Amino acid sequence: MPLGKVARMTHRIPPGTRDILPTEMRELRRLQGALSAVFERYGYGEVATPTIEYDEVLARGDERGAPVAYRFFDADGALLALRTDMTVPIARLVATRLASEEPPFRLSYFANAYRAVRPQRGQMREFAQAGIELVGAEAPDGTAEVIEVLSAALDAAGLTRAVIGLGDADLYRQLLTELDVSDERREGVLELLAAHDLVGLEREVDGLGLDARASETLLRLPNLRGGAEVLDEARELGGAAVERATQRLAATYGALIERGVGERIHLDLGLLRDLGYYTGAILEVYDPAVGHILGGGGRYDELAGRFGRALPAAGFALYLERVHIAQAEEERASFTSGEQVAGRGVAR
Repeated sequence: MPLGKVARMTHRIPPGTRDILPTEMRELRRLQGALSAVFERYGYGEVATPTIEYDEVLARGDERGAPVAYRFFDADGALLALRTDMTVPIARLVATRLASEEPPFRLSYFANAYRAVRPQRGQMREFAQAGIELVGAEAPDGTAEVIEVLSAALDAAGLTRAVIGLGDADLYRQLLTELDVSDERREGVLELLAAHDLVGLEREVDGLGLDARASETLLRLPNLRGGAEVLDEARELGGAAVERATQRLAATYGALIERGVGERIHLDLGLLRDLGYYTGAILEVYDPAVGHILGGGGRYDELAGRFGRALPAAGFALYLERVHIAQAEEERASFTSGEQVAGRGVAR
């Protein structure tokens, strides 16, 4: 080894995880504080659940299941897993720890979750979430309250340009049943929709052997995005499943307008989340400054019942690191815009 040089050993960390240094941690804590203040203002009390759950509990909550990153056995041989989100553990908590209390329950959380992903694509196995769950409130008012809190949280984070996409989780399940698509082929269609793979969807639909009108419905619906006018366009395609979904979306959209957050809503009939417990309204959060989804959520009216207490529910989760990146990008865009304005002023 050359004199004056110090050998450095490289100690790896697991793929899909990362270290956070003091400056970023301070910024994340400030973000968490801003979101916490919003949650408290709306009456959502913070809860915490174990990072480790029994694997069968996570599987009962979502049979399709977000991919579990880490499984292991305890000393008694029981199979454990790191939680994949907070919605399933909170449904378990409500059905057990709050079994004798009267709903609705307004709960919030800040917690890490873990999923098996491909980190080479920039996805994280370990990620921080901030969110709320409103358990015991029916649609559409309960859904509208959750989205109102989400809108306020985005404002508190400085993401005033962020948009909330609103769709319906039951639309395609019910439509595919209505069209007599087999269970095996149905899963393929749903996976393509969840991945927003419209090219793959067209190939899949071509192979289903449907009549021209049914194929047109399946291919046109995912492209309907915008304001209330997309509901009218969807109804023109016909069918009971489409009619039910548009009625649900219209009721939620109307409740959001009454709460003053309708201008932030982007109706998206192609929206489908990859978790199996959603029923009815689903949502995702986008910001023009970044290319990633910042969060999502929706209704899950059947989830708590899987743990012994049937209650309607809705919630959302924000990915804290992604929100933090969006904050930085929005600040950079604002600073650059300010520089350009100032420059034009000097030139004159």
